Amino acid sequence: MKSHARVVVIGGGVVGCSVLYHLTKLGWTDVMLIERSELTSGSTWHAAGGMHTLNADPNVAKLQDYTIRLYKEIEEISGQSCGVHMTGGFMLAADKDRLDYLKTARAKARVLGMDTELVGMDVVGRDHPLIDTSHFVGALWDPNEGHVDPSGVTHAYAKAARLKGAEIVLRNPVKELVATADGHWQVVTEQGTVQAEVVINAGGLWAREVGRMVGIELPVLAMEHHYLITEEIPEIVAYNQERGREMPHAIDFSAELYSRQEGRGMVIGTYEKACVPWSPKDTPWDFGHELLQPDFDRIGPSLDLAFQHFPPLARAGIKQAINGPFTFAPDGNPLVGPVPGLRNFWCACGVMAGFSQGGGVGLMLSQWLVEGEPEVDIFAMDVARFGDFASRGYARAKVQENYSRRFSITYPNEELPAARPLRTTPAYDLLKAKGAVFGAAVGLEYPLWFAPEGETAVETPTFRRSNAFGPTDAEAKAVRDGVGIMEIATYAKHEVAGPGAEALLDKVLAGRLPNTGRMTLSPMLSPKGRLLGDLTVARLAADRFLIVGSAAAQEAHQRWFADHAPATGVTLRNRTRELAGFAIAGPKSRELLARLTDEDVTGNAFPFRSIRRFDVGLTNAWVARISYTGELGYEIYAPVDHQRALLQALLAAGDDLGVRPFGSRALNALRLEKGFGAWLREFAPSYGPVESGMDRFVADKPGFIGRDAFLASRDTPPSRRLVLLEVDAADADAWRDEPVDAGDRTVGFVTSGGFGHSVGRSLALAYLDTGFLDADLTVEILGDRRPARVLAEPPVDPSGSRMRG
Repeated sequence: MKSHARVVVIGGGVVGCSVLYHLTKLGWTDVMLIERSELTSGSTWHAAGGMHTLNADPNVAKLQDYTIRLYKEIEEISGQSCGVHMTGGFMLAADKDRLDYLKTARAKARVLGMDTELVGMDVVGRDHPLIDTSHFVGALWDPNEGHVDPSGVTHAYAKAARLKGAEIVLRNPVKELVATADGHWQVVTEQGTVQAEVVINAGGLWAREVGRMVGIELPVLAMEHHYLITEEIPEIVAYNQERGREMPHAIDFSAELYSRQEGRGMVIGTYEKACVPWSPKDTPWDFGHELLQPDFDRIGPSLDLAFQHFPPLARAGIKQAINGPFTFAPDGNPLVGPVPGLRNFWCACGVMAGFSQGGGVGLMLSQWLVEGEPEVDIFAMDVARFGDFASRGYARAKVQENYSRRFSITYPNEELPAARPLRTTPAYDLLKAKGAVFGAAVGLEYPLWFAPEGETAVETPTFRRSNAFGPTDAEAKAVRDGVGIMEIATYAKHEVAGPGAEALLDKVLAGRLPNTGRMTLSPMLSPKGRLLGDLTVARLAADRFLIVGSAAAQEAHQRWFADHAPATGVTLRNRTRELAGFAIAGPKSRELLARLTDEDVTGNAFPFRSIRRFDVGLTNAWVARISYTGELGYEIYAPVDHQRALLQALLAAGDDLGVRPFGSRALNALRLEKGFGAWLREFAPSYGPVESGMDRFVADKPGFIGRDAFLASRDTPPSRRLVLLEVDAADADAWRDEPVDAGDRTVGFVTSGGFGHSVGRSLALAYLDTGFLDADLTVEILGDRRPARVLAEPPVDPSGSRMRG
């Protein structure tokens, strides 16, 4: 074993071996993988090996498609078979809601160019005769489903990496990780110590334990996962002989069951409601090629339905029962990327779908490490999406919820209940008393909408307009016509201060920095010119700035600031939990604010994009003259322990003005009416400033990150642009990821949509190929192609005079 490596990957499962291979593929050959036992000794060896491309997140779906296409490549390089069986598969709908879900899945697949098809039960019965079609109303056929040999895939990655110069050390447990002064690591193992510039935690079942070696608690939990292999089934033998091919895969959502052919029998696996965590606190280091005791009682309800829906299964004997642990993160997506607050320590863990996602995870992490950024937006996988709110208890509750709902419908308007409420603001009970229906972001409760007095504050999950539609309509119109109050505790607030603050922000932000007492909007770009942030920047003093951005991205943005900050001269603070507050918006918002302060807040004295500190009621707060609704408005950032008093003061002072609380649903409608984009919807690392329209906020200044790439993109007309569409919707509006078509050609996709209540129109923001801006368009909503047209200007106040007045 050598004593130094540029990168040490800890863990020899399919993910660790994929990372190792992709590092060598990108030219880093001084890399080493260290495995405590043998390759595949964790979850990999007992995996069912299924693979598919469809995923709720289109960027993750792209990576799954890449993973499946990769197997041919690593087979050719390594000479090792991956045991690939591409059978295709059916996703079965037992009712109308599930069929609606499959329609949305097919629409997303069309955007990505994936070939799926909604089929009737006559097709299912013909091509999968084990299924009793009377239990179902339709299905989605995906030709890119299949299964692989888990051991073969892992060894193919490993052999391909070795051929390119990587070293793999087996039977060598890591005992300790010691950070060095230069930001590198001493990897202390049973066989000696390796000096590593970068460590990647691909520990799988032991990812928590590896994380604890560097003082972090990763939000992952292993769950017992059960599947069965049946004895020979005569119908399968006959099918194979008659058709000359394997039986297709099938997912039966109502039975929480997946199935595929294995030899002359079937694999039947469940994601049962009565799920069980495995070793929730510590993973034993001596756990290896072992299985857990079968628990037929636990999976009994799923099997009972399976035997009804697939009658030949009821007559088949059980050849083998596999019950083994797999790790999950709270939202079911992997944890990938550099860990905030640690130098050169990366994660590639929590990958429960290793044979669908392992290749994509390896590619993205390797691109990020070698080239500075991945080519695809993988925020849904970024380890930085979780902060310290994601405790072990939180992870346990959310992982169990996610596992038990893996085959359940999650509606676009649905908020899941596990681990809630976790974080609340001081005004939580006041807002709840007003009828607030809450969502949660980074563990914090925030109002979605407000139920009228006498109505239950619960929203019905649906793909169509819900019972929130009427109250949201009233809230949005109250803002347009009078004044509304919205809690903004979820807005991320970063303070950057010190003599080096201006130089740092001039480097990481593409926009020009404001003068003291002023604010501006600025994109933050990657080296390749893609969007990393859509930020509001306020200069509080000559060497002190407040940056407001996305709550979901706050840890990622803090990581980016820290990565580029000098060793001295700059102080970075995440003040999100210290500064709560409210936005007030509407034509009467200035009058409301004036009643609570002796400061001159008239338009000339306190113009648009000003920020000033003064008393509002009983509290001293930073008040920003800015609005995301398109109306005259202010954002008030107060100390969190003053927030309750601030709300009471605003409600009391605005009572005769008709002041009304409003939530994020109304805000979404209001911003769509103005064509305002949102982070991780219209603005994300998948897009650049020119195509997104953010180029107008990029300054003509030297030295900022991404400048060269931006200038190159500015000189080349973009192939697509962000546009605002009016859609002739029926009882359902576009939400996100719906295809935009010109005739039979898909020419764009929706990033966000909803109903514009004050204009009475359904609206959607979408990226559209530039050659089709004047075309006759449709947006597919629940399988129905609805006519749509590009709006030349937003339907509300296109000049912006209301918010600037």
